[in-house]
Amino acid sequence: MKYYILLLFIALGTLCDAQTEPEDNSTNRKGDFYVYWGWNLSAYGKSDITFTGDDYDFTLNDVVAYDRQSDFDPKKYLNPASITIPQYNFRIGYFINNKYNISIGADHMKYVMLRDQTVRINGHIDDTSTLYNGVYNNEDIVLERAFLQFEHTDGLNYLNLSLRRMDHIWDYKFFSLQVVTGLEGGILIPKTNTKLLGRQRYDQFHVSGYGASAVLGLNFEFFEHFFVQTELKGGYINMNKVRTTADPSDSAHHDFLFRQVNMVFGARFKLWD
Repeated sequence: MKYYILLLFIALGTLCDAQTEPEDNSTNRKGDFYVYWGWNLSAYGKSDITFTGDDYDFTLNDVVAYDRQSDFDPKKYLNPASITIPQYNFRIGYFINNKYNISIGADHMKYVMLRDQTVRINGHIDDTSTLYNGVYNNEDIVLERAFLQFEHTDGLNYLNLSLRRMDHIWDYKFFSLQVVTGLEGGILIPKTNTKLLGRQRYDQFHVSGYGASAVLGLNFEFFEHFFVQTELKGGYINMNKVRTTADPSDSAHHDFLFRQVNMVFGARFKLWD
């Protein structure tokens, strides 16, 4: 929690800085577009997941989940046919002046519930033709495959709009260094892989909730057009309507904190003078 609060305050403080300071005249970014692509490692806080349907209504407490970044393989990471398989970050933006830009991006993360963990369960399960029927009052249950498989693996897709600020701090010949801060908000469109209480596997894209985040990064720019950017991102995700089966009456909801460490590669350019 301290990590998220610190990152939020840094981003807010930088974006809202009202001090008078000289413009960075080394590069005129106003009117420029930029685009980047890269990859992320993600982590998630524990969450309470509630599952509801015609025959059940129960909550699993403090569920642990992790990400699933693909092992590096140039044939997968650099091949256009498979480039979207790893966890990736894509963004396109426009500089409204030398410092501020607005952008839209897609953060493709993967969320995998830890299998066979023991958690607390509260609620009831009725008439499911399984061994799990019953009323539960803060009891232990093992999340084995026969009971539940729950993954946002194609993926935990966070589509977001961002306001970012870039502050120039150093340059040398063809190289310059900038600090990037920003605030983001958007929607979640996961493809959730779920098998619940023996029901048929469900895995379809759907709008499931919303998120908000803050980002802090370093931008290494070369020849005023190409850059490598490292980012730390932290935020909150609320998935209040996750589809779990083909039956629309079956759903899950949970909310959790997340963080990313990102490495992206991009270019800045003008479409017109």
